[in-house]
Amino acid sequence: MLYLSACLDLFFPHYCAGCGVSLRHFQKALCVSCLSQLPRTGMHDQPDNRLERLLWGRVSYASASAFLRMPKNGEVHHMIHELKYKSNQGIGVELGYLFGTELKASQRMSHFDYVLPVPLHPKRLKERGYNQCDPIVQGVAEAMGTYCQVDNLVRKAYNASQTRMSRYNRWRNVESIFHLRQPQVLEDTHVLLVDDVITTGSTIEACAKVLSEVRNIKISVASIAIPNV
Repeated sequence: MLYLSACLDLFFPHYCAGCGVSLRHFQKALCVSCLSQLPRTGMHDQPDNRLERLLWGRVSYASASAFLRMPKNGEVHHMIHELKYKSNQGIGVELGYLFGTELKASQRMSHFDYVLPVPLHPKRLKERGYNQCDPIVQGVAEAMGTYCQVDNLVRKAYNASQTRMSRYNRWRNVESIFHLRQPQVLEDTHVLLVDDVITTGSTIEACAKVLSEVRNIKISVASIAIPNV
């Protein structure tokens, strides 16, 4: 069995989504070094943290947290690029699971009825083949022992990429483009809305606006990464 594993590593190598080194068969998406050096924010235990301040006055939320700091062109940036553009969904699941484990042990964000991803429009979903937030949500829900719901909140309009947009243009780009198929399912629940990266908060604001119309709903917000400032 060890010989077979060594052969698989040799002929079918897979690589760390952070630093690119070859992984052994028992490793998932990150090497031991990258796992030990993840730049965690600890926001889940910090009331009025940076993400919550970003959303003040824009989103009615119970709590908000980002898992990792993301310096430009650093390893976390590379992980997100692998997830979004290189079909490496395994890194999304692993980071989601690690994040969910921390949330479950926190004082502020330990329980949710549903975990929801920020959705992609069907056209972009077809182009990419998957929503990069879905594996994150899968990992978070598994770690927290709760349910993920990936097909209720939908994007009803195809909008331009926001990568190079200003904060105002990002907000205009996502205004009124989300829709809930079955809002009654989320009545009287606490949901965790998850994105891969939160920069200006415009997309989260637009999603939360739709969710907030549900009767007696509580909304919390999370992302795997938040850029350094």
